[in-house]
Amino acid sequence: YKILIAVCTIAVLFFCGVEQTTSQVTDKDGNVYKTVKINTQEWMSENLNVEHYRNGDIIPQVQDEDTWYKLKTGAWCYYEHDTENGKTYGKLYNWHAVNDPRGLAPEGCHIPSKSEWSVLIEYLGGESKAGSKMKAETLWREPNTGATNKSSFSAYPGGYRISIGEFYDKGKLSHFWASNELEKDFAHTVELYYFKKDAIMRINLKAGGLSIRCLKDQ
Repeated sequence: YKILIAVCTIAVLFFCGVEQTTSQVTDKDGNVYKTVKINTQEWMSENLNVEHYRNGDIIPQVQDEDTWYKLKTGAWCYYEHDTENGKTYGKLYNWHAVNDPRGLAPEGCHIPSKSEWSVLIEYLGGESKAGSKMKAETLWREPNTGATNKSSFSAYPGGYRISIGEFYDKGKLSHFWASNELEKDFAHTVELYYFKKDAIMRINLKAGGLSIRCLKDQ
């Protein structure tokens, strides 16, 4: 009977495509993040919260709206500049921090490309369904449509900062950077919503402030 339960448990995890592990990664500041294996990829299941590049150089915190808008180098902020938001949602980064050659992700990890995000989304059912399996079941505004977090990705609705510096949609939206730029001023992103099951590939101005999830190197 115990063997049968064990076999059934393994089958359920295999079907969900999730290998429950106790793996962790540590960033330059000593922050420790849990990871989860989804199909062939291993993702951080928490948002990045680091303020130094891999070489130890500081990433500046920028609060002033005009300064933020004009930046062509990496920067971060907390949602509405409230450190309490950082404890749950991590930091919001502009894309210039993502692209900095000094490295933003913890050692052994990287910022996922558009194609790597697509692998995750397609495995979880495509853009019209994947969001429900990625969204956490708490902190989202009602109705948090379809949220099951079956993948254990645990996406929280940290909102975002627009290029001119204002903040929007905490509780309503998860917005993550991809590493690919589209053209001079834009880069690829992924969005999840409180009112639908989708996980949609979009683009955003590089000057925006978005969350970051890192992917372990293979």
